Amino acid sequence: MNEGAIKTIVESALATGASRLLEIGPGPGVLTERLLADGRPLWAVELDPAACDLLRGRFGAQAHFHLLEGDAVRIPVPEGEPWSVVGNLPYNAATPILARLLTEGIAWDRMVLMFQLEVAQKLMGVPGTKAYGPLSVLAQLCARLTRLVKLGPGSFRPAPKVESAVVLFEPRADAPSHAERRALLTVLHRSFTHRRKTLANNWQGVLSAASLTDLGLASALRAEVIAPALWLSATRALLSHHPEVFPS
Repeated sequence: MNEGAIKTIVESALATGASRLLEIGPGPGVLTERLLADGRPLWAVELDPAACDLLRGRFGAQAHFHLLEGDAVRIPVPEGEPWSVVGNLPYNAATPILARLLTEGIAWDRMVLMFQLEVAQKLMGVPGTKAYGPLSVLAQLCARLTRLVKLGPGSFRPAPKVESAVVLFEPRADAPSHAERRALLTVLHRSFTHRRKTLANNWQGVLSAASLTDLGLASALRAEVIAPALWLSATRALLSHHPEVFPS
């Protein structure tokens, strides 16, 4: 990764009062080295055994370095004070890792995460565009998003075949509860099952057109035109009046 990007990521991740750091996918430790220099305790989550051996060799003697060897989608993360989360998310697991960070009770007060550019564009998608979808809605209801930097393949060695982008997440004071976020994903996944079909078609056999209208969702609309705030109010209404829609 080029030096400018490293500096931007590290400075942004450390620009917080969080007392500890959580790094996801540290690889050989390019960011880890800079983050540890700050002095805060750092937990690094890494799946690759070879990378784990390298990280132990480089940083194992530092008391504030802690290695969590396993899959970031499911490995237990220490509870306690909010994290500053930073990482170059593995492209094949970026969406489930982010969904976990947004829907489970992992406390954070800032996240600085690198994604494949296409995923970053989905996160920041607006209603009525191809990029807009469930990930856009969830992320935008939970956080204020800022794209910090865009990186071409030449910024890395070896060079990947895709472009990347770094996104800053700052929590919203009015973010939904974690239970509401999980319910929201259920609603969104059904509503966006077939993007070109109406809500009435995607909810056929589960909710009637009249029920959708009662929720504030016009049944003739497609999911991609509905703003995040309306998705949240409809989900809250569903939780109150149609709890059977959600898995127990």
